[in-house]
Parts: sequence; structure tokens; C-alpha cells
Amino acid sequence: MPAAQPNPRKIVLAYSGGLDTSVIMRWLIDTYHAEVVAFCADVGQGEDLDAVAKKARDTGASQVIVRDVREAFVRDYVFPAIRAAAVYEGYYLLGTALARPIIAKTQMEVLKDVGGDAVSHGATGKGNDQVRFELGYYAFDPSVRVIAPWRIWDLRSRSDCVAYAEKHGIPVPVTPKRPYSTDRNLLHVSFEGGVLEDPWAEPPPDMFQMTADPRQAPDKPQSVEVEIDRGVPVAIDGERLAPVALLARANDIAGKHGVGRVDIVENRFVGTKSRGVYETPGGTILHAAMRAVEQVTYDREMLRLRDRLVPEYAGLVYNGFWFAPERKALQALIDRMSEHTSGTARVSLYKGSCRITGRKAAEGQGLYRPEFATFERDEVYDQRDADGFIRLQALRLRIRALVGLD
Repeated sequence: MPAAQPNPRKIVLAYSGGLDTSVIMRWLIDTYHAEVVAFCADVGQGEDLDAVAKKARDTGASQVIVRDVREAFVRDYVFPAIRAAAVYEGYYLLGTALARPIIAKTQMEVLKDVGGDAVSHGATGKGNDQVRFELGYYAFDPSVRVIAPWRIWDLRSRSDCVAYAEKHGIPVPVTPKRPYSTDRNLLHVSFEGGVLEDPWAEPPPDMFQMTADPRQAPDKPQSVEVEIDRGVPVAIDGERLAPVALLARANDIAGKHGVGRVDIVENRFVGTKSRGVYETPGGTILHAAMRAVEQVTYDREMLRLRDRLVPEYAGLVYNGFWFAPERKALQALIDRMSEHTSGTARVSLYKGSCRITGRKAAEGQGLYRPEFATFERDEVYDQRDADGFIRLQALRLRIRALVGLD
């Protein structure tokens, strides 16, 4: 057996103030007798981070470091994924999966800044986040020591964690009135566990945070225009906004109309299935707007190529390979393909639906040409050319018929 490692001196914990990381904070201190630095990344979770920092100190953190990474999160993670049309298994817009790599990257920067010798996180041994965090850590330091309490401690369930927290006087957010866990950032809110573990059970109506109940949403549709510049959302209804402000505005508008709710049983990387409920209001309309502008700016074969890459790209992000060379290579290709994706899309929001009602390319960017597409009389398209085109396309089918196949 390999020799036991000495206790770390200083551990940097990715801390949220929720049940798991609150318990882990105390457990790390008691188990390793080490300093624990609480690191909190502001990815737009909408919490009182001063209160989170106070809770960390009260629980025993030797130091609390909060980093605002919202602008980088939206600019360098969310928008590239939107360019890539990244949707996992047809529904999930990857809100949590996109936040984990920037948290891991910044946590490694904090580890270096404070002179720590280990990192820790609150992800369980059953889920995807343990992979996402740790692949991120190793991408920046292949020899970093990682402590994953859920894989080594004696606590076997969140009920055990609640009991541990009560024993040590740690307040926790999971209660009988809120029997599920949540994770929020500027792109979405996710809900899992507890009552949601029954895939037949309807989500509690009072659970949602970012979206109105579609049945109670305004009775009048709202039309929204989103401007895209070289594959980047830059304006809403004619007002140019920085990435964080733009996504926040999109969230407000779409959330009011109940847009962006998803309920999915997804396939985790570790091999199990998991039920997740998500709210992604702003991301939903930005995805729709990007796809609409692409319709008039993308070449047919480029669009077909990109669409074939979507499951591969989304799978890489979902499984935690954001920093892997293959994801970077796909991103470089997609970014190159998006250089001429500039224009404006108009979407209509109504009681949970997001419907494209118009799209136009920026000057000199459009491949849609009315003079070629029209069904009226034109001077540029000779319909007689279609005869030879069809016969050539049918050639292999005609040969199969001649030899009696099929």
C-alpha cells in the first residue's frame, strides 16, 4: 500500500454556504487540523455573499476569499457555448456545467495566492460535478492534492449531513419545506434531489426562482429583438449592453413570461440517470436568437457540420472537459464559423413559449437572397437547371433499381 499522505497545512475549499460545503468546512478542520480557506466565486447566484462569508468564518474558516467572475463567466463560457448551440440531450442548456470550470480555474488561482497545498469541493461521488471540478484542477496543476469528502467520510447521505450540521450548530438551507437542493448562477437555477428523485412527481409550484408560472404570466405576448455581432449577443431591443447586464436583462424579460423551464431525466457521466429541473430564461431566448440569425448567415454545409458537432461539444462540457484540447479545438472551429454571424432576431415570448418571428442579417452578412428564393418571376434562377440536378442526385438510386436492390 502507498504511504499515507501527511495532513495538508492549508486547504482551499470551494464554498457556497449550502448544506454540503458548510458541513465539509467543519469536517476538514476536525479531520486534518489544517487551515481551511473558504473560496466563493460570484457567478451571479444572487446571494448575500457577505452573509455567506460570515457563515464561513463562523464555521471555522481561517480566511474567506470572494472573487467576482461574472463577466468572465458570461463572456468566456456562456457565450461560447451559445455560439456552439450547446444543448445536452436535447434539453439542458448546461448552466451548472458551464460554471464549474471557471470556479475550478479561479480556485486554483486562489490556492496559489494563499500558498495552499490542497483543494476541496462539495460534490458527491455520484454526480458530474466531482469530475468537472477535478478535471479543472488537474488542467492547471497535475500534481495538486484533491480532497473529496463525499468519497472518503462516514456520512452517507444528506440526512447524515443535516444531523452533523445540527450537532455542530451549523445552520443549513435544506428543510422539510424545501426538500431539494438548488444551484444558481447568472445563467440558470438547477433543482435536484429530495422530492424530485421521483421522475413522475411534478415539481412543487413554489420551487421556481427565475421564472413566473406560465399560467400566471402576462396575457399579452412580448416581442424582443436580440442583436448578434460575430456570434456574440450585444444588444436587446436596440440597447447595447455588456455581457453580464445583457444576460441579466434577458433573464428579467424571459422570466416574467415563464420562459426557460426544463424538466429532464439525464444521463450522468458516471453512468446513472438523474432527474434535473432547470430554469434558464435568458439563455433560452439568446439560444433562439442565435439560431435565427444563423439561418440567414450560415452556409448550408457549415450549418450541417456544426449541428453534427453539437452532441459532441455538449457532451464534453457536460462531462467536465472544458479545458480539454478537443473542446478547445471544436471551439476554435465554431468561433471561426461564427465570424459572419451578425444580425438581429425577433422573438415572441408568451406564457412559457419562445417563438422566432423574424430574423435579418447585418449589412453584407446575409446569404438569404430574395431574388433567388422568390416564387415569383425572376431573372437569376433558371428552373430548367433543376432537371439535370435531380437526375444526378437520383443516379445512385436509379442504379440500385436497375440491378433490383431493395
